[in-house]
Amino acid sequence: MRIESLNALPDDAARAGLARCCGASRWVGAMLAARPYADRDALFAAAERAADALGPDDWRQAFAHHPRIGDRAALERRFASTTAWAADEQRGAATAAPGTLDALAEGNRAYEARFGYVFIVCATGLGAREMLSRLNARLCNDPERELAIAADEQRKITRLRLAKLLEEE
Repeated sequence: MRIESLNALPDDAARAGLARCCGASRWVGAMLAARPYADRDALFAAAERAADALGPDDWRQAFAHHPRIGDRAALERRFASTTAWAADEQRGAATAAPGTLDALAEGNRAYEARFGYVFIVCATGLGAREMLSRLNARLCNDPERELAIAADEQRKITRLRLAKLLEEE
């Protein structure tokens, strides 16, 4: 989709497309309000401004729109609107050894118990072992620091997904 097409979408369609990029309703609202975008750079700049305005609850809402790393069943069941994107992003987990997937599942449970939300990592280009290593390292963070790291990872994911949105026909 070209930037002109995104600008021309009715609000409901634009809202749905933008929500695929970041699930925080406050971010989506800010992005809708910022239309029309002059170009791709203006879209990305607006996305950063919208993200700058998010608080902890907004970030947690965005995180809730992601499946657990390596959880293919959740990808298909609950995250149908972003299944293809998330599967591509998590490609490194798709071919992981069963032991690595088990460790990821266990790490995800520990992470959620500690922080109260799903482990967020910009997984594009990462193998399952690297994702697991990052997950284990981040389990040691204090909650405030971890929220900041997870928000930064969400920003990276959002940017990649905005680019994917613009590439769709």
